Amino acid sequence: MARYVLHLAFDGDPRRLEVRPAHREHLRRLKDQGRLVSAGPWADDTGAMHVYEVADEAELRDILREDPYTAVDGYEIVLLKEWTPIL
Repeated sequence: MARYVLHLAFDGDPRRLEVRPAHREHLRRLKDQGRLVSAGPWADDTGAMHVYEVADEAELRDILREDPYTAVDGYEIVLLKEWTPIL
């Protein structure tokens, strides 16, 4: 398994807020499956940081395709990078 950090930016489009409950439920399922380590928005709601534990980047991209935010073009990927935590 590999860990990936995902930094998202939001543009203020109200469609993102409309699907936020479904997005958060999607994240809860991923957390329950052990594929999401942690996730949350920046305090000013301009974006979010997610940490995933998945087999590879292809699996993470599949997860993103299923995210309700993707359907409404609700984010921009600022950073998607494999991460090797030491602590």
